[in-house]
Amino acid sequence: MATFTLPKNSKIRKTGEVHEALTGGKTRSFKVYRYDPDSGENPRYDTFKIDTEDCGPMVLDALIKMKSEQDATLTFRRSCREGICGSCAMNIDGKNGLACTTAIEDCGKEVKITPLPHMEVVKDLVPDFTHFYAQYASIQPWLKTVTPTPSGKERLQSPEDRAKLDGLYECILCACCQTSCPSYWWNSDKFLGPAILLQAYRWLADSRDEMTGERLDELEDPFRLYRCHTIMNCANACPKGLSPAKAIAEIKKMTAAREI
Repeated sequence: MATFTLPKNSKIRKTGEVHEALTGGKTRSFKVYRYDPDSGENPRYDTFKIDTEDCGPMVLDALIKMKSEQDATLTFRRSCREGICGSCAMNIDGKNGLACTTAIEDCGKEVKITPLPHMEVVKDLVPDFTHFYAQYASIQPWLKTVTPTPSGKERLQSPEDRAKLDGLYECILCACCQTSCPSYWWNSDKFLGPAILLQAYRWLADSRDEMTGERLDELEDPFRLYRCHTIMNCANACPKGLSPAKAIAEIKKMTAAREI
């Protein structure tokens, strides 16, 4: 059996800092991944003890409390706090999700928080999305047409055709599904992954787009599309309840239909 080990500079240090709660209510421990590449030190886990009676109900509330009251150097992304922007995506108790929509009471006794897996870490809980965004740009995620639109007119769409975009347009590009996919872990240099392929199908399914053939030509590749093995981790991880695997299956059906 093959044995895999982390590089020496990636191995987790055995000791981390412990930050005690500032008030004496009902406390909950949070084990948070800490890593600063500029320091030259290996990653570690710090323990933060939070008084949940003096804190909001979500994991993001606890993180904000840690940063504002216990350790100002703690680094993470956040913005809308409404599950819309996808900024606070991270791995919480072993499952990818949004910190702003994950309730503390739904987590374990000691909440373990790490950055999204299989991404370079910029600092602490902040992953590097450079490759992810480059893959997104590669599918040209905008309406592509050939026929000109009359001046002052819109490209109309029937309610039935518009309904075909439901379950696709809601994607917030948080990468929770992308980084929960084993096929993407092993082939991220070539496989586009569930989030990007769902976005690709969003434009293939749009009745106003006139570049279906060209889009399918770009996707028809043993790695870009066909590394999906319907493991379904993507659907399980999506905080918006979408099913990227279903979208990928539809692309495969469209590709197969061209060959008949």
